[in-house]
Amino acid sequence: MAPEKSVRLCADGASVWMLTALLLSLSTAFAHVEDLDDTFKDNRADDIWLVKFYAPWCGYCRKLEPVWHEIGAELKSSGSSINVGKMDATAYSSVASEFGVRGYPTIKLLKGDLAYNYKGPRTKDDIIEFANRVAGPVVRSLPSRQMFEHILDRHGVVFVYIGGESTLKEKYIEVASELIVYTYFFSALEDAVPPTVTLQELPSVSVFKDGTYFLYDAYQHGELSSWVNKERFRGYLDIDAFTLYELAETGKLVAIAVVDEKVPTEEGARIKMLMQRVATEYRDQFSRDFQFGHMDGNDYINGLIMSEVPVPSIIVLNTSNDQYFLPLEQVESHEQMVQFINSVLDGTAQAQGGDSIFQRVKRVFYDARSTVMSVFRSSPLLGCFLFGLPLGIISLMCYGICTAEADDDSEDLDLLRREEEEEEEEEQRQRAEQQEEEEQRLRVEEEEQRQRVEGGEDDKEEEDEEEEEEEEEKSAMDKKVD
Repeated sequence: MAPEKSVRLCADGASVWMLTALLLSLSTAFAHVEDLDDTFKDNRADDIWLVKFYAPWCGYCRKLEPVWHEIGAELKSSGSSINVGKMDATAYSSVASEFGVRGYPTIKLLKGDLAYNYKGPRTKDDIIEFANRVAGPVVRSLPSRQMFEHILDRHGVVFVYIGGESTLKEKYIEVASELIVYTYFFSALEDAVPPTVTLQELPSVSVFKDGTYFLYDAYQHGELSSWVNKERFRGYLDIDAFTLYELAETGKLVAIAVVDEKVPTEEGARIKMLMQRVATEYRDQFSRDFQFGHMDGNDYINGLIMSEVPVPSIIVLNTSNDQYFLPLEQVESHEQMVQFINSVLDGTAQAQGGDSIFQRVKRVFYDARSTVMSVFRSSPLLGCFLFGLPLGIISLMCYGICTAEADDDSEDLDLLRREEEEEEEEEQRQRAEQQEEEEQRLRVEEEEQRQRVEGGEDDKEEEDEEEEEEEEEKSAMDKKVD
């Protein structure tokens, strides 16, 4: 056999082997994710399930599909007791509704009667870390100092209850059950605590982060759940859309250095350094009310405030009422940065944005314009079809309505004109009749007057004749007497 032919056959064989291995790996991965139906809710009680609720038409669901199968394969290969499944929420809407599914995709870890929502980034490592954390004990025990130090090295933020049984521990377990979706909760006895940790009293609750620790004080910090919710983030963060969404639940103001990580600049590095310095050196002054960090790019910020933020720049967001604050002048030093943060805290900084009626109306138009622009940028032809066709139809409808109204108006005018002419003719006819009646009345009166006059002359002639007759009779009588 020729060497070239042997090489070609070997290459073909290797390709077939690689393709076969790929198909086997894919089939194995897909086998680790179970398609669930409406019988799932009755059969899951004794198992732990990580479930993705999806809709077949959802683009985000399709994007998550390969990641979901990787998660299933990795959890299976690691020997985890977590089962991975997916459910078409449109086909089994009643089941999805029972689990409180409102959008797609929705990721939940189901453990007994409890259901935990996942709200973080949709990456394999983040979802697996969430699943392993929630599937385990709500409060994990640290039996030794070595284990204690190992946990501190492994996790960026760790809450630890130190001490024996107490009402504070019961409260700590309740808070851990609620917030286990966000961070880890541990407990340890005093002898397992590293010597670098100084406790003022026992029992106590502490958070370890940023290379140090902070103790919970009920009189200073209020409710334990509120304190844990605010302290579950490091002092300075790399903020993205998911992180900003979670920060909104803390009630803190968010001070952000908006920079371009893809094209770093000296100005951007300087602003980040100032923000980090203030977050570290002024923690006791600002950490209760502010969360500090930086964000790559201004796209998301622009969408929040409906305006253009320069890069690099500094902005403070109030996620509770959609207000934001910008420095009036360029921040050159950390003293100016501290002054700006203080002005926001004491209310002297000018607030922009907000949740007024005007801003809500503005938000509607801004979101509509953004949606139209995004469609046209991604697919101009599709945009013309989606928006041009409806606009054309609406234009024709408006034209038809206006034309119909114009025709109706002209008909109404003609009818009104005819009615006016008829009324005018009727008035003229009535006036003519009245004039004729008046003339007739006058003629009657004249005739009656004439008749009265003629009647008067006849009476006078008769009277004269009677007088003459009387005189004649009188003269005759006189003659007779003589």
